[in-house]
Amino acid sequence: MWPVSTSEKKCNVCWRALNRLKVAPLSFNKSEVRFVDTDEMEVTVEEVYAVDPKTIFQAIFIFFWVVYLWESYLSFRQRQVYRNTKQVPAPLRDTLDHETFEKARVYQLDKSSFGFWHGVFSQLESSAILLFGGIPYMWGVAGNVLGYFSYGPEYQIVQSLAFLLLASVYGTFVGLPWTLYSTFVLEEKHGFNKQTVGFFVKDQIKMFLVSQALMAPITAGLLYIIQMGGQYFFIYAWAFAFAVSLIMITIYADYIAPLFDKFTPLPEGELRTKIEELAQSISFPLYKLYVVEGSKRSSHSNAYFYGFFKSKRIVLFDTLLEDYTPVNKEEDKAKEAEASPTSEEPDQPKESQKPEEEVKKPDEAGEPAKEDEKKKKKTGCNNKEVLAVLAHELGHWKLSHNLKNLVISQVNLFLCLFLFGLLIEKKELFEAFGFYASQPTLIGLVIIFQFVFSPYNEVLSFCMTVLCRRFEFQADAFAKSLRRATELRSALIKLHKDNLGFPEADWLYSTWHYSHPPLLERLGALEKTE
Repeated sequence: MWPVSTSEKKCNVCWRALNRLKVAPLSFNKSEVRFVDTDEMEVTVEEVYAVDPKTIFQAIFIFFWVVYLWESYLSFRQRQVYRNTKQVPAPLRDTLDHETFEKARVYQLDKSSFGFWHGVFSQLESSAILLFGGIPYMWGVAGNVLGYFSYGPEYQIVQSLAFLLLASVYGTFVGLPWTLYSTFVLEEKHGFNKQTVGFFVKDQIKMFLVSQALMAPITAGLLYIIQMGGQYFFIYAWAFAFAVSLIMITIYADYIAPLFDKFTPLPEGELRTKIEELAQSISFPLYKLYVVEGSKRSSHSNAYFYGFFKSKRIVLFDTLLEDYTPVNKEEDKAKEAEASPTSEEPDQPKESQKPEEEVKKPDEAGEPAKEDEKKKKKTGCNNKEVLAVLAHELGHWKLSHNLKNLVISQVNLFLCLFLFGLLIEKKELFEAFGFYASQPTLIGLVIIFQFVFSPYNEVLSFCMTVLCRRFEFQADAFAKSLRRATELRSALIKLHKDNLGFPEADWLYSTWHYSHPPLLERLGALEKTE
């Protein structure tokens, strides 16, 4: 052996790297290399393996469009199912009338068309932002705003918060026309929207203010930890994010959700007693039982539970309950009764004074009578069906599905933060998106989590969809084990009818997108477990 100079070591690294990359001919003779002084040759391993920023951007941009085209293809397949399926599926012919089936088909077609055009707009908008440097431009605007208040570039966290605020304002205004159309045209057309314009405006303002009030301190805390946490910042950042997620789960339903919807305790009665008995039978630590007045916003229905340890709460949407009347509606009815005449006798002579020809005959009033009958048609589930739905939801708790999802999400977050720590110093990533003079931490989070991790995110999302669908089958089987399969089957069909869900689905679209199995698959699985 003989001593090897530093220059020769660097040249050996270059030679091996070039051969591995097939940039140099394989017949390249290392002995012919002239070794120079270290000062003349400052090539590092990082420089050898560095990737051109343009190549990084092109790869990310191409993948961005590949995902969009894949999603568009899947949506097209599902849209063909809506267009071509004109008859009620055989298993539902006894429970689903053709009129409701056709309404569901048209509703889903309208939603699909809306989603297509919204997707085209969003894709083109995002592409323009990436191609024309929208992200560095908005970062510069945020810096100029701070400069107006005598804050320099050293106040990076403050500039990051200003950037987020500007991005939120931009996103809100750009998305507003689509939200308005979806609410007051699409949902209104199919009878789901219950919001007035005033309620909508107030709701949007509250959502914006609450989101900013929550996002600003959380973002500032995370950025501070990343900047000051040293080599192992990813551990502290993960612990901070985990703590925030637990706090948000705890306070959301008690303090945040009531800002938007009214929560009232479920009144004493048969349903409340049966729910408490169901919870006790499986040792579910029920602490409170609420009804949320979702009917002010939409006629779609839902139910969920939340809370830690022995402080579990169950929340039922009023639209889920067949015979439930919100408190404020009862008050309105009482006021109307007080304002209306106590007797209709004075009006009777007026009716009798009408000429005989003007009185509508039963057959002439047939259509209005039918319309009134449709309006009076009950929606929601009866008590036994509500209990079956809750048996399904409590099955998620009994089988630890929520805990498993929490563990998976936290392991994923820890892994992503660790990889983020390895990539945050790569200036090529920032240069690929137009940041040449600075490497802001917030921008690094956006670039790495949203763009660099996008292939991984797509795979993970699909895996989680498959897992969630498996959990749904298991929760259905749990409800079945409590002898509630018949009621659950009836409830699933009713909820699909009330929400105009379409029973048929393209197998590839549903496999990729549906976290809940299609109706026919769930009904089939319930029958198999019987």
